[in-house]
Amino acid sequence: MEEGPEEIGVDPHSYRLVLSCPTGLSRSLVFVDFSAAYDRVPSPNLELEESISKIWDERIQKNPLLYNGKKFRYAGYKFRPAEDGANKEPSVCLQLGLTDYRTFAGTNLSPLWMKFIVHSEDDSTQCQHTSSPLGNGAIVETSDGKILVLQRSCNVGEFPGYFVFPGGHPEPQEIGISGHEDNKAPTEVRVLQERISQEMFEGIIQEVVEEIGVPASALSDPLFIGISRRELNVRPTAFFYIKCSLESEEVDRLYHTAQDGYESTQLCIVLKNDLEKLALRMPGCHHGGFALYQLMIEALETSSS
Repeated sequence: MEEGPEEIGVDPHSYRLVLSCPTGLSRSLVFVDFSAAYDRVPSPNLELEESISKIWDERIQKNPLLYNGKKFRYAGYKFRPAEDGANKEPSVCLQLGLTDYRTFAGTNLSPLWMKFIVHSEDDSTQCQHTSSPLGNGAIVETSDGKILVLQRSCNVGEFPGYFVFPGGHPEPQEIGISGHEDNKAPTEVRVLQERISQEMFEGIIQEVVEEIGVPASALSDPLFIGISRRELNVRPTAFFYIKCSLESEEVDRLYHTAQDGYESTQLCIVLKNDLEKLALRMPGCHHGGFALYQLMIEALETSSS
């Protein structure tokens, strides 16, 4: 990203694990509460609010092709642990609102981003004035036990040249959401929230297909393993674990045909033991994704011992 890594006093690689689900949750155990109540709260500082438009105008002048697309805003979650009886498996409900790229550029990515932060122990209160679009990332493991990592190109808006897991954002427009609709019947609300939950999973599959070039048929259904937040710009990202039925050599061949190959300069296919060194060169949200993956591996080892 243009401003972030050079900011003094904030390590671009640092992260906070907001939510960890080390056993991995299937799509039937991940729910969504989508509401305007989870949208961004404007800052009481009027000058700070006005800076959002100014920053966007400056970006548009530099790059007229910028698109102000809608994004899901992460506001928090409710976790339900496994219990005896009907609730035999843990589940999570993500609290999501709406935001857009313009507000993201003017709050989280702003040189003034720290001024949007509220001093509070509560995550949702702390970030109530930021856009906080929910990103997604995938730890993809090939059939021969290797992990896929991309090096971002110099043409991307955030962290050019850094190493990342494949990912992007779940997209509201993919399921026809352009804004909040009032007066929906309860059944319509439930259907919409189910569609958003499905987009969380379908969206990350699509990102892997477009960025790596592998067919969706070669990918397992994702498992949700948690959310990490980059300390720099308080950027949240949901992470998933996906198995790929192809060997690394075939994945490397397909990468050169990837639809969104322009977003990266190389595909790194690494052994699990070598992943930690590469993770140190990732932006905080993806470094946190590696930490979530480690917790998943530890949980698997514990359960099998």
